[in-house]
Amino acid sequence: QVALVESGGGLVQAGGSLRLSCAASERSYAMGWFRQAPGKEREFVADINWSASYMDYADSVKGRFTISRDNVMGMVYLQMNSLKPEDTAVYYCAAGGTMAREMRRYNYWGQGTQVTVSS
Repeated sequence: QVALVESGGGLVQAGGSLRLSCAASERSYAMGWFRQAPGKEREFVADINWSASYMDYADSVKGRFTISRDNVMGMVYLQMNSLKPEDTAVYYCAAGGTMAREMRRYNYWGQGTQVTVSS
């Protein structure tokens, strides 16, 4: 059982930055970030393995977003730079046994944090 709590969402102007945080009750899991906009399917954003030696990104965010983790503090982060209106969504962190792009590979999910990017 892993409890996940996201924070750091908010309203930001296009071109701005936000850092999302995810506090995890257990630390030795692969972690992912996903997002879901109204009327859209939840989609993969980024993931990271347990040791932070490998990271993966969706093409839509590559070069703009950075995933990182601090296992001592039990935290996972998503630094989002050069934000675009199409980044507007509820962002969720998730924990699983291995890093993956597919939602079904993750066993535990947070409740999400809203990110809104204005034009």
